[in-house]
Amino acid sequence: MATPETPVPNPLAPPWLRVPADANDLAPGLWSRTAHRTAGGELTVGGLSAAELARRFGTPVYVIDEEDARDRAAEVRSAFDRAFTEIGTAAKVYYAGKAFLSVEVARWMDAAGLFIDVCSGGELAVALAAGVDPERLGFHGNNKSLAEIDQAVGVGIGAIVIDSLQEIDRVAAAAERHGVVQSVRLRVNSGVHAHTHAFLATAHEDQKFGIALEHAVEAVEQIRSHASLAFRGLHCHIGSQIFGADGFAESASRLLTLHKRLLDGGDVPELNLGGGFGIAYTAADDPAPIEQLARLIAATVAAGCEELDIPTPVVAFEPGRSIIGTAGLTLYTVGTTKDVPVTFQDDGETAVRRYVSVDGGMSDNARTALYEAEYSVRIAGRSSQAAAQLVRVAGKHCESGDIVVNAEYLPGDVVPGDLLAVPATGAYCFALSSNYNYLGRPPVVAVRDGEARVLVRGETIDDLLARDTAYDRGTVRSLISKESDRA
Repeated sequence: MATPETPVPNPLAPPWLRVPADANDLAPGLWSRTAHRTAGGELTVGGLSAAELARRFGTPVYVIDEEDARDRAAEVRSAFDRAFTEIGTAAKVYYAGKAFLSVEVARWMDAAGLFIDVCSGGELAVALAAGVDPERLGFHGNNKSLAEIDQAVGVGIGAIVIDSLQEIDRVAAAAERHGVVQSVRLRVNSGVHAHTHAFLATAHEDQKFGIALEHAVEAVEQIRSHASLAFRGLHCHIGSQIFGADGFAESASRLLTLHKRLLDGGDVPELNLGGGFGIAYTAADDPAPIEQLARLIAATVAAGCEELDIPTPVVAFEPGRSIIGTAGLTLYTVGTTKDVPVTFQDDGETAVRRYVSVDGGMSDNARTALYEAEYSVRIAGRSSQAAAQLVRVAGKHCESGDIVVNAEYLPGDVVPGDLLAVPATGAYCFALSSNYNYLGRPPVVAVRDGEARVLVRGETIDDLLARDTAYDRGTVRSLISKESDRA
């Protein structure tokens, strides 16, 4: 077989982006484990081709590799179980529902033995609809409503994470009304900053989550003053998309020092170090394996407890992205392409960036605009021997910042009608989706062993207008029908 011509790097490409030897290759670590190319060059996942999925469900469409998601959930739990059993304690693994939550996915996580974190009354309702035992749920949030607190306590939720001093009295009052003793954790800011985008780092002092370390003893005393509350331990979350264990180790060290002080006033059975474990979005990303992270964090906790001469607590974690992120991909259809000359030097030298516009955009993946996130992309319906060319995959929204993939090399013969696949979209894509420009949110489809089923159906025009009190479905349908006849 002929090989593609070796392309010259485009000077507009970011320094980390390498020209691929073959712009059809699926980079290791970016794609779900069942994703591969057939002998004919077509991308398949879960035993189904991209073309078949696009034909059945349209594009854009979120595709979740069920086998991959279930396997990763089991592997994460196993990794932390082994690591913390070795130091004489146990681990609790909560699936962070904010990454992606549906009734069926909640069932997958429950079946894998994971607890589940929710952050709103809506997420709580999804978990309960999935049949998850409320005792295996945790409730987060910096501004839980009184109704949400009352509902969570009323259904018997396993733990509520206290995020402010005001919440202590609110949760205590709800527990008294329901005649229960509610388990709570206290979220504190360890001061450890994750090495990531500023909006993803959540343990520094100047932000909305948690309580400063210096106020934690006072807060725990207030919690313990209520007979209707049971203090379970501290909670901290240092950020998201973290590749190494150093930040977790430092945060654990600081929290264990406080943990020891709190033992003077009563039991502190748990320590929750949060989540934020990163995944690869591009070939330049190199996150540490979860088994390695679990061992390193466990070793730090064991050493810290030994130095402080305190019992080793049960340690909890909250992975979300690292379970569901790589299990997902999004399929799009190319609508237009255009080559744009860009001046990149003072002497007027230019280079060409090819804009490839697709039928989705920031409404189905806000992360590129929100966090300057980087993604990868490949042609999904075929392979090509054309030389690689730098592209920017843009959405169809009326925003210049509506970018899906900022920079990637694709075969230079990408054309309208081609199917594109963007990997690693299982986390924080559907969860952050919107109806900007009145686009319906895409369906979420699970694939496994050659079968596909809809987890969340896509939205129709009727869905989008259903809450508009002036909407006359018959009139709109009549007008659309007439225009279709004219066409």
